[in-house]
Amino acid sequence: MKNIDDLISSAAELAEGGLSKGEIADELNVSKETASWLVQRAGAQPTAEEEPSVGPQDIHVDWSAIGRDSARLSFVGQAMADLLSKQGENVDLTIGIEKAGAPLATTIARELDTDLGTYGPSKHQWDGDDDAVAGSFSRNFATIRDRDCYVVDDTITSGTTMTETIDAIREEGGNPVACCVLTDKRGVAEIEDVPVYSLVQVLRVDQHE
Repeated sequence: MKNIDDLISSAAELAEGGLSKGEIADELNVSKETASWLVQRAGAQPTAEEEPSVGPQDIHVDWSAIGRDSARLSFVGQAMADLLSKQGENVDLTIGIEKAGAPLATTIARELDTDLGTYGPSKHQWDGDDDAVAGSFSRNFATIRDRDCYVVDDTITSGTTMTETIDAIREEGGNPVACCVLTDKRGVAEIEDVPVYSLVQVLRVDQHE
């Protein structure tokens, strides 16, 4: 992913493949607003006289060089596991936020010797409307009730998905002890009173006259 045109092209391909705008946001590691704008731009046919539209303020994170190689993914997962290793004495469950958080959580769970669970956030069903939808835990993985757990994702953009996951874990009777992500675009120390750890923090520096 080299420039905005590549992002627009990728968004168009994903939309044509039937993905919702929320899923596109997840695939491209951008906010839902940015995903919606990219899809809109992909279908636009501007004339020479048109003013170029200004997209939302966001940062695209491309970690495909890690994700496409199992060895690299394992090494990164080990580093994330090290960040979590001293958080909580009775943690026996790692929850990966689908889709990209799940393979990272798998590596972390193996490294820390915990069970594995996954959560599908509500944004995967979001397609630009305001209808309320709910996320869900996969029944193919470990249950949550009465267990301390770690929460793992690839990127924090606005923090909405992580907040939703933490709330969902608590509703299931679990106790989220710490969160860990590959990249934090928001620069948060905690979400819903749960500490957040990241390998990389991204800080936007705006110059003002």
